[in-house]
Amino acid sequence: MNTWWTSDFHFGHANNIFYCNRPFKTVEEMNETIIKRFNERVKEGDLVFFLGDFCFKSGSGRGEGEPIKPQEYLKKLNTRNIIFVEGNHDSRGRNGFKTPIQSVVIRYGGQRMNLVHKPEHANYNFKINIVGHKHEKWFCQRFYKDKKFTDCINVSVEQNNYYPFSWNEIWQRYTQWLKIIK
Repeated sequence: MNTWWTSDFHFGHANNIFYCNRPFKTVEEMNETIIKRFNERVKEGDLVFFLGDFCFKSGSGRGEGEPIKPQEYLKKLNTRNIIFVEGNHDSRGRNGFKTPIQSVVIRYGGQRMNLVHKPEHANYNFKINIVGHKHEKWFCQRFYKDKKFTDCINVSVEQNNYYPFSWNEIWQRYTQWLKIIK
């Protein structure tokens, strides 16, 4: 069993192509590419930490989102062993999964860390917070609060060419970033 980290698929969210400068012509191409790249890496039984914003399902008639239920996207993924952390587009159950999980604390790769969607919700009692939400903006960022700091690592799909991250990929990029900021 392998473990993976990712976030911000925004399945069905056509405007996200524009908002995040995604290289897709249509929402269908975006959805298909993300599913294909997920399945190239993630196999049945693998564990995935999904840090928010799985899909964008519109019930408002605003012209955004598709009327496809999140379970239909989930059926196309190789594993059902996914721990969903609530994202800002998932709040109040709008993603259909109604996940009550807002953060997860894990120990992995010798590191104790907090997993949360938005960096603004990072826990400063942890050296590392794995986050999403920032899409293409940055991979690592250090935040300070009350004489403490935490490093946030962004696993949005834009950060890894629309593939989920392995721990080795995260750790390698993070340690390279640490050398730059010192």
